[in-house]
Amino acid sequence: MLHDEREYPVTSIFNSFAYRFGEIFRKRYVKVDNSKTTFVPIAKMILRKNMTEEDKLYVNNINGSTDEFIMLGYDRFVKVNLLRRSYSCRKYDLVKLSCAHAMEALRLKYGDKYDTSIYNYSSQIYSKESYLLDYLELICAAPLE
Repeated sequence: MLHDEREYPVTSIFNSFAYRFGEIFRKRYVKVDNSKTTFVPIAKMILRKNMTEEDKLYVNNINGSTDEFIMLGYDRFVKVNLLRRSYSCRKYDLVKLSCAHAMEALRLKYGDKYDTSIYNYSSQIYSKESYLLDYLELICAAPLE
């Protein structure tokens, strides 16, 4: 990537890195800014995958509440509490996106229109606005002097 720059001073090499990464970030910024989705593309892809996995789960409502469920699927039991955003599979704790268990619980709670509530049960760090704010600042690796 920087074959020609290897003989340059270190600060110039760092600035070349910053310039090239800046180009990549600007392209991503424009792509996300022009999209019509609520979340960034990778988060949307993960959520879509989780929506297809939910069909393989057996669900039992714990106490008649619309917020607490026990699910069986993929050879394990998972407790879901939508009110506390607590899922015993711990996938939400890792990536902060609704897992397949949460998707199924949301489908039972909201019916066929549950896809609009998915974003409320996922972290806003994946929102389009948050992503765009993160990539607004320019990268300056080293001062020129």
